[in-house]
Amino acid sequence: MWLLLLFILIPLLEIWLFIMLGGFIGIYPTLFIILLTAILGTFLVKTQGINVLKEIQNKFNELENPTEPIVHGVMILFAGALLLTPGFFTDTVGFLLLLPNVRKVAFFWLKNKLNFVKYTSSERSSAYKNKYSDIEVTDYKEVEPEEKSPWTNKSKTHNSD
Repeated sequence: MWLLLLFILIPLLEIWLFIMLGGFIGIYPTLFIILLTAILGTFLVKTQGINVLKEIQNKFNELENPTEPIVHGVMILFAGALLLTPGFFTDTVGFLLLLPNVRKVAFFWLKNKLNFVKYTSSERSSAYKNKYSDIEVTDYKEVEPEEKSPWTNKSKTHNSD
């Protein structure tokens, strides 16, 4: 229900802001501001997105929990969508989400609101080991691969008997 309310109220707010600002500064400056925020927002989203991707990669390389930078990346992506949407309210929220401190506060708020489940692969691998632990390789024979012609699937060494 609250989502439906947001889909109704936010466009109404945006229209009201367009009318108010357009009446105050004129239509062309208003359109220029909308275009400028989209261009500036795209640039900021790109640079911050690259930084967050590097941070995620560092977390993976150091075998640390990458949850926080991943959530920051999602918030930056959401900020980009808001900044490309024409409107002053959505641009304000989008620019706020590009501020790292605002994202940190939003992350901790989300962390307290959501229930995270931890998954480890050790249970799965131990089940796999237990399932096949009774199999033992006792004898094997190495087989040389047959040379294939690069142009056909036929062997180079075939008899013409």
